[in-house]
Amino acid sequence: MGIRGELYTTQTTLANRSYFFNVKENRTGDVFLQIVESKNRDGADFDRHQIAIFEEDMQKFLGGLDDALRFIKKNRKEIERIHAEKKAAKEAKYGGGASDGMKRIVRKKRGEEDEDFRPQDPNAPKKTGRVHVVSKIQK
Repeated sequence: MGIRGELYTTQTTLANRSYFFNVKENRTGDVFLQIVESKNRDGADFDRHQIAIFEEDMQKFLGGLDDALRFIKKNRKEIERIHAEKKAAKEAKYGGGASDGMKRIVRKKRGEEDEDFRPQDPNAPKKTGRVHVVSKIQK
């Protein structure tokens, strides 16, 4: 038996979190799984949370975890279908792609003049800056 009753330990590291899966034995001989999440906080401290699952409860715990994972997988397909429907409805309403869009972006060099992009209305505000957005509706 290792330090503090540890029988086995493994670590999974993500971007700013680490997960430890420790199999331990307590003083009375009960074996349990300890899951520890350690999160880096402000570069100096670590925020640490842990849960313990005892051997007799492990099958129920894994069953619940399996149900949750199945729901996520099923729900992901449903969410992807809903997003595809929304995207199709949006493209049907507003047109799809850059060529069918309502606006186009034109980049000009300073001092360059182009008659095609001047506003038709003499009272329209003058374009200042290098990037101009011209609506196709105005033409």
